[in-house]
Amino acid sequence: MEFLFTILATLILIVVLGLVSVIVFEAYRRSLNNAHVDATAIFEDPKSLKQVPCPDIFDPAKKYLSLIIPAFNEEHRLPGALDETMNYLKKREAKDKSFSYEVLIVDDGSRDGTNRVAFDFVKKYGVDKVRAILLGKNHGKGEAIRKGMLHSRGELLLMLDADGATKVTDLEKLENQIHAVARKEHRGDSAACDTTFKISDIPIVAFGSRAHLEEKAIATRKWYRNFLMKGFHLAVLLTAGPGIRDTQCGFKMFTRSAARKLFTNIRLKRWCFDVELVFLCKWFRIPVLEVSVNWSEIPGSKVNLLSIPNMLWELALMSVGYRTQMWKINS
Repeated sequence: MEFLFTILATLILIVVLGLVSVIVFEAYRRSLNNAHVDATAIFEDPKSLKQVPCPDIFDPAKKYLSLIIPAFNEEHRLPGALDETMNYLKKREAKDKSFSYEVLIVDDGSRDGTNRVAFDFVKKYGVDKVRAILLGKNHGKGEAIRKGMLHSRGELLLMLDADGATKVTDLEKLENQIHAVARKEHRGDSAACDTTFKISDIPIVAFGSRAHLEEKAIATRKWYRNFLMKGFHLAVLLTAGPGIRDTQCGFKMFTRSAARKLFTNIRLKRWCFDVELVFLCKWFRIPVLEVSVNWSEIPGSKVNLLSIPNMLWELALMSVGYRTQMWKINS
């Protein structure tokens, strides 16, 4: 009996050591993942068929607001969300002539007609208002958002999901909170009186939050999604620490300087890039505001039971990568 126990303990130890070795190796392999070496990003104007070089996050802002929409097989849900978004933006532009915007649709290797839908909107509104970036193959939501962020022109940059689960009008809640914090932090500072002072120069992040809807969501959501949510909250707490109740809402706004710091460092490309954003915000001491938004569950969610091991895997990589300092942070 003692012999069998010894064998079992040895096998468990081997498995654990093997798993730890795999995690450490993969974390090391991704140590330069934030470089994201790829071909020069180019937009194509569908009217003139001319190639338009992408702007860079290190360039000065040319628009007030950039909206980045990652899309993977969203042929059916994307048109409604884009119509609602464009209607809001056009109305706001008509009321305020100083308001300028762009919408970037990042097609994350879709296998349906997502890119056709995106280019239909580019043709309708012009390449200055709506742009489409095609990643060619599926990299993950985090990579799609990173790509859009690094090639946007806005002073403020908003990521939002292609399903329209959060009303686009709620961006004003995040926007107002960012402006309020910026004014408060710089009250009495000479910068506040400087006519060249811009909101894009102050690193601030606003997370849309569904935490106020959690009780109702638990009662109506499928059991495995509640299980995923509770387990994920615990894993996030252990990995990134406390402070943000809802890290996964796909509605987040960044000032240009915050986006520059965060998205040039982010390494996770799929489910847990949001958690890495929280970690990096704490590292850079970027204020993170959690703002309640309206949200409704839209059929077609890509979250399922297989998402659980993928999320835990990414959190393990992140924890090992940063705690061992294999993942260097560029300031």
